[in-house]
Amino acid sequence: MEYIAHLSKDKKLKNVIESGEPIVLKLRKNVCLRLCASIMSQQLSTKVAEVIFKRFLQLYGGEEPTPQQIAATPLETLRSIGLSNAKAAYVVNVAQFAIEHNLSDGLLKKMSNEEIIALLTQIKGIGKWTVEMLLMFTLGREDVFAVDDYGIQVAMKKIYNLDDSNKKLFKEQMLKRSQKWKPYRTYACMHLWRWKDAPKEK
Repeated sequence: MEYIAHLSKDKKLKNVIESGEPIVLKLRKNVCLRLCASIMSQQLSTKVAEVIFKRFLQLYGGEEPTPQQIAATPLETLRSIGLSNAKAAYVVNVAQFAIEHNLSDGLLKKMSNEEIIALLTQIKGIGKWTVEMLLMFTLGREDVFAVDDYGIQVAMKKIYNLDDSNKKLFKEQMLKRSQKWKPYRTYACMHLWRWKDAPKEK
C-alpha cells in the first residue's frame, strides 16, 4: 500500500507499522449523528459509550435519527439514558447547528480539513480533537494529525524518546516529526494508537 512505503521512511514508525495489519479508512454517513456520538463518548470507556449510544438509538426505534428528531428530543429524555446535563445540551446544540447550516455529508465532502474544523468548532461542546476524530473515522481523510490526543502523545513519547515536561515544546516536536508523514498522517496516528494498545512483550 502506498502509505506504508511513504511512512516506512521513518525507521521507528516502520517498526510500528510492521507490527500490525495495514489500515483501510472507512467512510461513514450521517455526520450529525457521529458528532453526537463523539460528545456522548467523551470521558467514558468504550464499553459504557456503546451502551449509552445504543440507548440513544432506542429512543428513535433503533433507527439513526435525523437532526430534526434529535433537536426535538426533550433534555429530560436525553438525561434519562445516562447523559449529563451538559452532554444532553451539547447533543441538541449539534442537531440545531446541523439544521441551521444544512450540514450534510455532501457539504463536508467539498470542504478542506481546516474549513471543517473552523465550521464545526463553532458548536458548543465540540472541540478541535472531536472534529479531528470525525475527519479520520467518519470522513476518511488521510492527512489528519491529532497532536492533542493523549494516546498519540504516549506512543510518540515512548517511540521517539521525547521529553514531555514542557508541553508546548513537546507538541512542537510531535508536529515537526509528523511533517515527514504528510500526506498520510491519519494512518500514522492509527498505527500509533494500535501500537500503544497492543500487549507488550515482557
